[in-house]
Amino acid sequence: MSKNYEKAIELITSREKFHICLGLDRISKILGLLGNPQDKLNIIHVAGTNGKGSTCAILAKILSCAGYKTGLYTSPHILDYTERIKINQSDILKDDFADLIFEISDLAKKNDIYLTEFELLTAAAYKYFSDKETDICVVETGLGGRFDATNAIDKNLLSIITSISLDHTDRLGNTIEKIAFEKAGIIKTGYPVLISKKNNGFETVYKIAQEKNSKIITPEKETALCFENGINYALYNNKKYEFNMLGLWQKENLELALAAIEYLNNTGYEIDEKSIEKALKNVVWMCRMQYNPKYCVLIDGTHNPDGARVLRESIDYYFPEKERIWIYGSLKTKNYAKVMETLFRKNDEIYFYDFEYPNSVSFDELKKLVPDGVRINQKELEYLIEENRTKLVIISGSFYMIGSILSAGKSSGFLKNIAELVNII
Repeated sequence: MSKNYEKAIELITSREKFHICLGLDRISKILGLLGNPQDKLNIIHVAGTNGKGSTCAILAKILSCAGYKTGLYTSPHILDYTERIKINQSDILKDDFADLIFEISDLAKKNDIYLTEFELLTAAAYKYFSDKETDICVVETGLGGRFDATNAIDKNLLSIITSISLDHTDRLGNTIEKIAFEKAGIIKTGYPVLISKKNNGFETVYKIAQEKNSKIITPEKETALCFENGINYALYNNKKYEFNMLGLWQKENLELALAAIEYLNNTGYEIDEKSIEKALKNVVWMCRMQYNPKYCVLIDGTHNPDGARVLRESIDYYFPEKERIWIYGSLKTKNYAKVMETLFRKNDEIYFYDFEYPNSVSFDELKKLVPDGVRINQKELEYLIEENRTKLVIISGSFYMIGSILSAGKSSGFLKNIAELVNII
């Protein structure tokens, strides 16, 4: 690993990963000092509680398959920070990432601007996409929308609001209406917003869009999913596409992504049918219901009650006959009691992975809620997966826990190639 990259990671992590300070003043100042690279970008901006990452991944894959140089900015990462900043599905090079982090950090220090971790990464993403002269960028919000660092932009091609439910209630509010208000903060005056009529926050978003004179676009064509002979398909506009993303919740995300493509095609972009077909067949979104049939392992970073509900529905749909083994861990900031109540069945085997991380829930705290839960460490988990071939092993919960498991597995040579486990293409 590059020494510069190691130093850049030390600098980033010294900023306290869980120190969140919402507001646009700091990020706007540093972007101004960088020459406002965000103003040179054509941005599709995506906010929501669940599904925003998947929607971004689908959109970015279609656009790159259509020949557009496409930037993608998402969070969190699973193994490396460089996963967050991509062009045409390729992570930013570690040396380029380090150079940007040092440049922006030094500039902020000289001008007495304290940047949070996410602000520093967002500034790096916008500058990188601008320097590389991307054609279009798909940008996922980190937290909320209105005061999220990614929202330090004056215009965009399109705002997209994905599924809204209760999450981060300590910062965004404890009702759907309050959370929807924060998400709708990404809508730019005079620029359109795409949202499903089935979205819990539709009425709130619709009202704000009207106030901002922004056109509301809703998906008019429904998608159906079917699972045949081990292959996942999407049925859309009377056509059948092989679709490489499991999960019943992907239906709404795919509808949003394809509605966005239709909108772009109507505004001067050229995205043909073959590009859509190729993209859906090959799109990958790491650790979101990724299934490896060889080891009978499924990985999904479900961390809130609504996500748990749709994950449980999807597992019941795709693997109705399989006995289940759960590997679970969570952060204290999540409603882990409700998540576990939703995910676990009476006869499931439950293991708690006690990972070291700020705000992680201890084994003892989880066992109070699920007395049958058993502690499992990395070596025991690797042995369990190597020996199992019949039961469905589900690694779920915090993305930070999943990252910890996969990082340790990569170091130990677990399953020889960690990419084999998570189906990275």
